[in-house]
Amino acid sequence: ADLLLELSTVVLTNIVLELNTFFQDSLMNKKLKRRNTAISLLPIIGWMKTYSFKDWLLNDILSGVSTGLVAVLQGLAFSLLASIPTWYGLYAAFFPVIMYFFLGTSRHISVGSFPVLSLMVGAVVTRLVPDEGLPANITAFEGLTKEEQRVLVSASLTFLVGLFQLGMGLLQVGFIVMYLSDTLISGFTTAAAVHILISQLKFVLGLTVPGFSGPLSIIYTLESVFTQITSTNIHDLVTSIVVMVMVLGVKEINDRFKSKLKVPIPIEIIMTVIACGVSYAFNFSENHGVDVVGKIPNTLQVFQMAAVDAFPIAIVGFAVAFAVAKVYSVKHDYVIDGNQELIAFGASNIFGGAFKSLAASTALSRSAVQESTGGKTQVAGLLSAIIVLVVILGIGFLLEPLPKSVLGAVVIVNLKGMLMQVVTVPYLWKKDRPDCIVWVGTCLAAIFLGLDIGLAVGLGLELLTVVFRAQFPRCSVLANISGTDIYRDRKDYVNIYEPEGVKIFRIPSPIFFANIDFFRDKLKDVGFNPLRILRKRNKAVKKMKKLLKKGELTLTSSEDESNMEDLDKPTDYSDLPIQVNWNAELPANIQVPPVNIHSLVLDFSVVSFLDISALKGLKAIKEFIRINVDVYIVGCDPYIIEKLRNCKFFDDEIKTSIFFLTIHDAMLFINESHPPKTVSEKVMKTFGDCTTETFF
Repeated sequence: ADLLLELSTVVLTNIVLELNTFFQDSLMNKKLKRRNTAISLLPIIGWMKTYSFKDWLLNDILSGVSTGLVAVLQGLAFSLLASIPTWYGLYAAFFPVIMYFFLGTSRHISVGSFPVLSLMVGAVVTRLVPDEGLPANITAFEGLTKEEQRVLVSASLTFLVGLFQLGMGLLQVGFIVMYLSDTLISGFTTAAAVHILISQLKFVLGLTVPGFSGPLSIIYTLESVFTQITSTNIHDLVTSIVVMVMVLGVKEINDRFKSKLKVPIPIEIIMTVIACGVSYAFNFSENHGVDVVGKIPNTLQVFQMAAVDAFPIAIVGFAVAFAVAKVYSVKHDYVIDGNQELIAFGASNIFGGAFKSLAASTALSRSAVQESTGGKTQVAGLLSAIIVLVVILGIGFLLEPLPKSVLGAVVIVNLKGMLMQVVTVPYLWKKDRPDCIVWVGTCLAAIFLGLDIGLAVGLGLELLTVVFRAQFPRCSVLANISGTDIYRDRKDYVNIYEPEGVKIFRIPSPIFFANIDFFRDKLKDVGFNPLRILRKRNKAVKKMKKLLKKGELTLTSSEDESNMEDLDKPTDYSDLPIQVNWNAELPANIQVPPVNIHSLVLDFSVVSFLDISALKGLKAIKEFIRINVDVYIVGCDPYIIEKLRNCKFFDDEIKTSIFFLTIHDAMLFINESHPPKTVSEKVMKTFGDCTTETFF
């Protein structure tokens, strides 16, 4: 009894200890899970723990001030593209940055206005609130001035962009941007650069040009510009040319000596300050009719409900930002989360839209400033937002005399990188023509039909190229590189030999309903059509039967019993107890195309899946088996083999023994089954074929 009591005590103690350990581990796991969730939703918690104030703070301050000054100028300039008052571009460099500071995973991108996004917003703004004529019939427009209506459309659009991005982030569909290839984005942004360039002509030339939207809007804009070209304001034109020449020249110096310059020369800021001073001194606005920025208010108003057309803007904005963030994450060796970036930009645009901000993304030039000036984290972004806030609330009045032509010139200069993408077209044409077609098609459609339709056309072309590549892949017949166990496309190498009597056929893509017929046709590249030969042989056998019955054919014995062919399908050959040498001369002028191979190897190493249509189509290998051509499959994924087995692919003719791990393994087996002929055997065969009179 004492022993049992002691044993029970020990058991109960162990159980209690195990339960205690279990609950402690469970509690720790829950805490760890909560901690990881918090870090994933608020990445600032993760990187602030490792923030080195001693090493990084000074760099972030310098970077933040430099980036903030650039953000002020670009915010003013890019708001012109959206056809809204210039100061709303400044809001895009403040409100979204604050939210991204807490939620973003990239440490180096500069959040704010982006010219392509601003142009897309401007297209919607001018469509709903045109320069000439009545605005769209929207109840919220009642009692508002045209300027207020446009701001309302822009803010509502920004809010909806944020909702789309936030929704996609919460649904974990960040992968959607993978369907926007680099080629498509390049063609699209080049077209956007052309639109931006044309839209800035009215500011550079000092003309009053109404806003156009929809297909061929660029043609109508050019027509309006050239109709008024004689009314060009010389002061605007000269100012713009001087600014563009100076900015381009100094930017070239920055690029050439960037290794020696600790900080790029802020020529845009310098020219803006000079232009403001000259404009104020000579009163350009009143004396020479120059359109200036005007009063920048220091009040922040709240969002009101409005419009649509936000989804493509949300996709393009995120795609561009994610691409730029990915570049810097690779360079500085840290990880960014696509879905968290969607959440961050979604929340940033919702927050910004509530304060009538312009839609935010990132600009490569501004991000380059933040990174190149030593920025280590988004502390630099936060400081740049503070610089913008100082301008909005404190010293914005100093920018009031700034001519809009200067902003137009700054915008045009910043288009250089996007416009120069056109030089990639010849390279794409030489290296990848489907990609070239996507680039050119997207660019032309976006230029002439509008950015929204152009993006849709680009996606359509891209999907067509995917279908085209999958449906018509580059299949190849492989051969052996002499002296190795390596097999490559016989067209790509000189020192290569094709194994005698063997064809090796590589299938370079998944096999499914859309391309199974293509693969069956490509198998004819082995040199013959197996079904045609099978039918020819069947017809020949039937004719031989008739000759035998009439006594017009004399049988001779066969020397090679290994060539016996099972021709019981689709015709019964039981009345023909002979072996036919189909490569010899046949009697009665019977003609059957010769088969010069005995083995066919199919390389499935890159076949990732098969569908039911493909399984049925692959049954065509029976046509080879029935004409005495052995078929082997190499490099096949075990999942595919299991699927073939489950779908009853194997039978008396197609056996599981046809599978090998590599081409070399299959070739070793084939060489054992069909030893290569010696030179003397080849000579005897050649002369024997010339003199033989038998066909059995």
